[in-house]
Amino acid sequence: MEWTLSVSELNEYVSRSLRMDPMLRSLRLSGEISGFKRAVSGHWYFSLKDDRSRIDCVMFASDAMKTAFFPKDGLRVVLTGTVNLYTAAGRYQFYAQRMEQDGLGALYL
Repeated sequence: MEWTLSVSELNEYVSRSLRMDPMLRSLRLSGEISGFKRAVSGHWYFSLKDDRSRIDCVMFASDAMKTAFFPKDGLRVVLTGTVNLYTAAGRYQFYAQRMEQDGLGALYL
């Protein structure tokens, strides 16, 4: 059977699928911060990378305010959060709720 979906319908379906995956609901993710930007809203936008891959990340202002340090490029961190799809752009990303320092990244050094 063939389905015809709009782009929005497809992105919503993928987003729901990601939200329902128990492994992606409360995940700890380690890597090195790259491209860090603090928005006027207080949200933090950055990538987390290792030697082979990267993922776009966002930390909303309410969670960022609870972080005991200010992130910067090259800092190695461990994030706790969820994976989901930013449906407006069709891009999957990591939604960080907590951030812990883990030293300077080897890629930065």
